[in-house]
Amino acid sequence: RGSRDLLRPTMASSFYRLFLVVSVCAPVYCVPPSSIPSQRPPCPAPTRSPATSQASSSNTNFAFRLYQRLVLKAPGQNIFFSPLSISASLAMLSLGARSATKTQILQSLGFNLTHVPESAIHQAFQHLLHSLRVPSKDLDLRVGSVLFVKKELPLQTNFLDNVRRLYESKVFSTDFSRTTTARKTINSYVEKETKGKVVDLIQDLEPLTAMVLVNHIFFKAKWEKPFNPGYTRKSSSFLVGQKTTVKVPMMHQVEEFAFGVDPELNCSVLQMIYSGNTVALLVLPGLGKMRQLEQALSARTLRRWSLLLRKRWLEVFIPKFSISASYDLETILPKMGIWDAFNENADFSGITKTGFLQLSKAAHKAVLDVSEEGTEAAAATATKLIVRSKDGPSHTVIRFNRSFLLLLINRATEAILFLGKVENPTKS
Repeated sequence: RGSRDLLRPTMASSFYRLFLVVSVCAPVYCVPPSSIPSQRPPCPAPTRSPATSQASSSNTNFAFRLYQRLVLKAPGQNIFFSPLSISASLAMLSLGARSATKTQILQSLGFNLTHVPESAIHQAFQHLLHSLRVPSKDLDLRVGSVLFVKKELPLQTNFLDNVRRLYESKVFSTDFSRTTTARKTINSYVEKETKGKVVDLIQDLEPLTAMVLVNHIFFKAKWEKPFNPGYTRKSSSFLVGQKTTVKVPMMHQVEEFAFGVDPELNCSVLQMIYSGNTVALLVLPGLGKMRQLEQALSARTLRRWSLLLRKRWLEVFIPKFSISASYDLETILPKMGIWDAFNENADFSGITKTGFLQLSKAAHKAVLDVSEEGTEAAAATATKLIVRSKDGPSHTVIRFNRSFLLLLINRATEAILFLGKVENPTKS
């Protein structure tokens, strides 16, 4: 095929490979905050610019379309990725794309280019990323981009200025002729930025590589209402598929949470809040209804769930687990409309002045830990749980003891930071 012909020696001098690498890490620790006020005034509703709203809405629909592709590719497996990390990487890449290559990337991200000017798209991502970088003592959220560029590659000044200004990206000159050294340099950078959670992201590099784009996101938060490790059941059944069960540690608490039932999709929706303006949505479909739920995922569905949620006393059982997932997005993104970037029609003339640049690799790795850490809250929560359990049937019981969806959402921007399906919590 045409793209393979480009690898012939006659073309080697003008052919470069561009790697788009997205790495994420989300250790979600159920750590008790140092003090939990019994009553807090409600948080004021955050103000959002129209540009950020547009980016978040597009990111939501892109997230669900990508999720549906990943499910088709890996049926019956855990799914976990960062839609925000991937869409920000692609938007940043589009700064250097031209003609149909640029249009395909931005349209696949969900932007209507006849209604939204390109400058507004990048300003929206700039605002979105900037708002996520606001420091918080209860939340460690780090989003960053970095370009590793072939030493001899002359880059367009405008491209470099824009990736630094709009996406706060770092740029490092790299000798890709020494592939092993270059690979180690990139992997150690990613490992450091994700606090050792994402390791060996790049498995191999070719001497023809001209640029590696890495976007990384690290998330670590405390539950607003922490679990007491003393109530974690060490061995509870979790249904995998139709008939198989596995044994998992099951965290347990009785508390007031926002909860709703969607009769249309036959699923229960639990919202749990993290300190630091982030919420987790756990969605449990009725038995045998996961496929129906997955096909209905959209920004509209998410809005409907937010209207269904009501605070009530619940007894919740959630598995303690760690999952990770790796994806080769170069096999998936073309099916979502990004074709030219990966073939001989690629136009990245906005990145480099000379040579032909084609996207050959788009790797994404995500890691998630949901566990209790620390025991400071043990004494404070012990009596609470026992007393409320004696209240009998006044509270609803919800057990996440079969496959469920998990969304981590930033409340200030409504951006989906992470999206996944826990199919088998024992498979990390």
